[in-house]
Amino acid sequence: MSDYATTQTGHDPRLALPPPGAAAWSGAVGWLLRFLHQPMSRFIIKRSGYALLSLFLLSLTIFFFVRVTGDPAALLVEPGASPGDVAAIHHQFGLDRPLWVQYWLFMVSLAHGDLGQSFYYQTPVMGLYLSRLPYSIELAAAAMLFSLLIGIPAGILAAVHVGRFWDQFGKLFTLLGLSMPAFWIGLLMILLFSVYLGWLPSSGADTPWHLIMPAFALGWYFAAAHMRLTRSSMLEVLGSEYIKLARLKGLPQTLVIAKHAFKNALIPVLTLAGINLVLMVNVAIVVEYVFAWPGIGRLLYEGIAFRDFPVVQGVVILGGAMIVLVNLVIDILYAVIDPRIRLGN
Repeated sequence: MSDYATTQTGHDPRLALPPPGAAAWSGAVGWLLRFLHQPMSRFIIKRSGYALLSLFLLSLTIFFFVRVTGDPAALLVEPGASPGDVAAIHHQFGLDRPLWVQYWLFMVSLAHGDLGQSFYYQTPVMGLYLSRLPYSIELAAAAMLFSLLIGIPAGILAAVHVGRFWDQFGKLFTLLGLSMPAFWIGLLMILLFSVYLGWLPSSGADTPWHLIMPAFALGWYFAAAHMRLTRSSMLEVLGSEYIKLARLKGLPQTLVIAKHAFKNALIPVLTLAGINLVLMVNVAIVVEYVFAWPGIGRLLYEGIAFRDFPVVQGVVILGGAMIVLVNLVIDILYAVIDPRIRLGN
């Protein structure tokens, strides 16, 4: 049959069949083209590109910034060491190579999940970071809980009683919270509760009592920020039409505020709280140093003090990656909720 078809038409009809796997490739390419054509897909790719660009610029900045702080070999050798000893330290850690070679090796290691080895501790940076991370998460969670328990109720009271005592008190609280630095609050608390009264321990992380003062000092600023945002968000919601309609229906004031206004006003507050939680984990340097809290912030301080380049680079990049990832997720969620964002309007 096939010989007859070849004889009559002059070609073998089997040659017209697609090669094995061509249909699968065609389907995959078609799916990819449809995916790229969708506005949401383009938005995710665009935001992911911005995130990767941000991390690349962060790595470039921190790599060259730490190298202007001084020579780490001066802190690693004994006093009066010979130039040969200093050169041996440079060769051991690869500091005698050109900067562009060091940066290339750093990026290659980073791509494989290797943050290098600490000059001072002589252990992998990733292990150091993971060993300190639970302490920072514990402190950040306690500080966030305090900031929400204080900031949200204070913001609601200030918005409901606008222009009266609670509003004026909230403005004063916000002013003090945003203006007083965390280290100063920490030192005052140590002086009062540890030195004078002897109620709370001044340093360490052994018991829950050690957590109270660092959490308060770290959460003070964020409580003021949450209070201010809650107040402004509540005022905007309370002036909306559906709140006026609920009041015209005769609903109690407490029900209007708790069920209708608060639920909608809480969305931007929780968004800010999520970002602030990541910041608390990674940038509580001063608070952790004042209270000798063994977290990531103190690890970063020690890396700067000892000119431990891999530690500083690793902590900053991991912290930056957490912040960039959280912002990317929030951007995508906003685009899912509001089509105007993904359509570029």
